[in-house]
Amino acid sequence: MKSVSYTIQLPQWVDDILRGSENIYPTVEERMELALTFAASNICNNGSPFGAAIFERDSGRLIAPGVNLVLQTNCSVVHAEIVAIMLAQQQVANFDLGAAGLPDYELVSTTEPCAMCLGAIPWSGISSLVCGARDEDARIIGFDEGDKPADWPQKLRSRAISVTRDIHRAKAKAILQQYVDAGGIIYNGRTGQFHKTLFAQGGEENDGRC
Repeated sequence: MKSVSYTIQLPQWVDDILRGSENIYPTVEERMELALTFAASNICNNGSPFGAAIFERDSGRLIAPGVNLVLQTNCSVVHAEIVAIMLAQQQVANFDLGAAGLPDYELVSTTEPCAMCLGAIPWSGISSLVCGARDEDARIIGFDEGDKPADWPQKLRSRAISVTRDIHRAKAKAILQQYVDAGGIIYNGRTGQFHKTLFAQGGEENDGRC
């Protein structure tokens, strides 16, 4: 068996979006707008409709963007939140974003975390989670978000992680619907099946709306 490696690398278009920006986003609404821009752009580049980013909670400085790279890289675990967490930890050179001497960090996600991402959040060290679309908004278009406790926000709060929901929820839901309308792949690890459509990986890029 030959050695296999995997490298997390954001698409070039992420840099294009951020070019010329001071990368300071004072409000949660501005932070969500950036994550939604990532999600919408990912659809236009053969990806799925999820974006995320990690910011310094108080200053609003962007630490790491994140987009879902599952389809582009053939790796089921690289959800937008996971990508943002991994890159943020590399950026600050610490596996714990809550380590002594570091500022508080906030994870902004265009959709509430799936079961996998929810499990990663307490270990990441973030102090705050901000979400756009709700779990049910992803499920209604076909995504299996996994088994999550109904009181998951309270469980995070019990670990001193604040949770803010429904920031630009309507816009986040619209991006999910855009993905469906473009024929996006609804992939679900639970069954290992892909609901393939015209937007199949490596196929047509989009329906002309990007």
